[in-house]
Amino acid sequence: MNTMTTQRKQMMKALRITIAFATAFVAITAQAQDVATLLKATDKYRMSADNLQVETLINVVNADGTPDKERRYKVFAQAKRQSLVLMQSPAEAGQKVLMLGDDFWLLMPNSQRPLRITPMQKLLGDASTGDVATMSWAEDYTGKLVGEEPCDDSGAAAKQSCLHLSLNANRKGVTYQRIELWIGKTRHEPVRADLYVLSDKLAKQARFVMDKPAAPTMVTEMVLSDQVSNHKTTHVRYLSRKERQVPPEWLNPMFLVRNPPLE
Repeated sequence: MNTMTTQRKQMMKALRITIAFATAFVAITAQAQDVATLLKATDKYRMSADNLQVETLINVVNADGTPDKERRYKVFAQAKRQSLVLMQSPAEAGQKVLMLGDDFWLLMPNSQRPLRITPMQKLLGDASTGDVATMSWAEDYTGKLVGEEPCDDSGAAAKQSCLHLSLNANRKGVTYQRIELWIGKTRHEPVRADLYVLSDKLAKQARFVMDKPAAPTMVTEMVLSDQVSNHKTTHVRYLSRKERQVPPEWLNPMFLVRNPPLE
């Protein structure tokens, strides 16, 4: 009798452990799916269609508040992690950046060879190639929902609730290996982010400006604050967006080295 009771207890204990593991697995899976859904909703504020033409203006402000530099870019953000950036300011006229998945190339107007670069290489100020060429998180990151927190620690945002997502890169060719992201609780618009590089050092802090704070439909500006060296602030302004799918040859580095007209 005692042997049967002991066996029954052991079986019940094993069953409880199995159920606990299964419940935890289901919870983790559900949370991952929830984060993916949240990121897709958040991405729509930056990337409103699979193929876009985005006119972008970048202004750099020194730590003392004085203006530093200004540059203008035309970005063709395309599906399947493909982007083409045309530099339009006189100081950079004719230069292009091509992103195909994890591969980035810089194309100079007087060179017949595309130059391999990294997504961390700077275009201007603290705006890296990846900051300008990529506008999606859902495809590049997985993570967890940390919880509900104040959107910020100062001003009106401190009174608003955000969802805090902790994200980790799922591929090598991203600019940041980890992102702590705060999004609106109701509409899931991006509010702010802490951006970490491969060494897990906080490189930048980002703040997102919406077109209509009370009823946002798109991000109009990303403000990047350097946390490592110069403490400059870089304003990435999205002047206009329109749907546009570029011809396939525009996404071929060997075609672009011929310096063809792209309009």
